[in-house]
Amino acid sequence: MKLYVWMAVGGALGSLLRYLVDRAFAAAPGVFPWGTMTANIAGCFLLGWFTSRIIQRKAWPSMWEAVVGTGVIGAFTTFSTFSMETIQLIENGALPAAGIYVLVSAAGGLVTAGIGYRAGRRKN
Repeated sequence: MKLYVWMAVGGALGSLLRYLVDRAFAAAPGVFPWGTMTANIAGCFLLGWFTSRIIQRKAWPSMWEAVVGTGVIGAFTTFSTFSMETIQLIENGALPAAGIYVLVSAAGGLVTAGIGYRAGRRKN
């Protein structure tokens, strides 16, 4: 139970940080989403650094790895998880799987976002 509470705290912190980054780059609707892009790129760097420096070296107890990696950074940006998983597939020699993962995630995400968007705009 203790882990779940700390994960929730980490998630709250990550989402708050995401909001603050987004507000720092606040733009009018229809303008390039600098805040989202900044959070995604920063989150990718953070998760990459955290994975190689902390997780792979077993520098922290696994509970805190989960709180920071999944809770804080995961709530800050899920794009970082996608990017790090792709890097891990490449590092493990699974280049075709990495390519398929990127292609299906990007194309599938765009298609389903469009479907969801249109479904949400329906009157009935």
